[in-house]
Amino acid sequence: MNEVPEIPLRVTTNRKLADEWALVLVAEGLSPSVWEGTQGVIVGVPPEEVEQATNALLAYESENPAAPPVPTEWRGSAPLYAALVFSILLLDFFFITDVWGSKVRWIEIGAADAALITRGEWWRTITALTLHADLKHVLGNVIAGAILLHIVCRATGPGLGSVTVLAAGAGGNLVNAFFYGSSHISIGASTAVFGALGLMGGIGVVRRRRHGAQGRQVWVPIVAGLAILAMLGTAGERVDLLGHLFGFLVGGGLGIVVGMVLSQPPEGHVQWVLAGMTIMLIGAGWGFALG
Repeated sequence: MNEVPEIPLRVTTNRKLADEWALVLVAEGLSPSVWEGTQGVIVGVPPEEVEQATNALLAYESENPAAPPVPTEWRGSAPLYAALVFSILLLDFFFITDVWGSKVRWIEIGAADAALITRGEWWRTITALTLHADLKHVLGNVIAGAILLHIVCRATGPGLGSVTVLAAGAGGNLVNAFFYGSSHISIGASTAVFGALGLMGGIGVVRRRRHGAQGRQVWVPIVAGLAILAMLGTAGERVDLLGHLFGFLVGGGLGIVVGMVLSQPPEGHVQWVLAGMTIMLIGAGWGFALG
C-alpha cells in the first residue's frame, strides 16, 4: 500500500527557523516532517492536516512578527582600497602644497577661516581638510584616518562611508566656524577623522537598539567614542579641540541617520556614484578656492 506524500508548507534556508515551525505544529497536535530539498529546508504535513497547519503558522507569525533587519557589513575588499586612496591622496596633497613648493598660497586660500566661512566661503570647510602644517601632522591623520575610514566603510560600503566622513569633517568645520565667528583658523583632516569615529558610534547606537538594548546600554558606542576622543583629540600642540568635538558630534548624528534609514549598505553602482561624489566635492571646493 502506497503512502500518501506529505504536502510542503514552507521552505527556508534557515534550519533553525524550519525547526521552529515544526515545533509550533507539534504543539498543535499535528505531525510535521522536516527534510532537505533543492531549494532549502522543507516543512510539510499530511494532506489532511494542511489547513490546520497553515492556520497555526499564520497565527504564530501574527503573534511573533519578524524582527526588523539588522544592518550588515559591506561584503567586499573595497573598504581597504578606500583607506589606501585616502592615505595616498592626503600624502600627495601634502607634498604638493608643502614640500615641493608652489606660488599658490594654499593655506591662505584653503584654510578653515571662521570669519570667511561665515561670510559665505563654504568651500573652506572642505579644502581645510586636505591641508596640514607638517609631516608629523599629516602622518598622524593618515594613520588614524585610514583605520577609522576602513571600519566605517566595512559597515556602510566605500562610497557611502567616504562621502559621510567628508560630510562629517566639513560639517564639523562649519559648526566650528559659526561657534567662533571670527579670529579662528584651522587646517587638517582630524575633524573628518573624529567625524569617522562619531559615525561608528552613531551606527553602533542604531544597531544596539535593533538588537533590543535599552536605556544607557544603547549609548555605549557614543560614550566609548567620546572616551577615545578625550584620549586622542586633546593630544599634541595647537590642537583644535572644539573642531574635533564638532566633527565627532556631526559624525554621530550622521551615523544615527544612516543607520535608521538604511537597513543594508547600498550595493554596486550606488557606491561608485557616492565615491565619485566625494572626489567631486573635494575638487569643487578647490575649484572655488583657486577661482
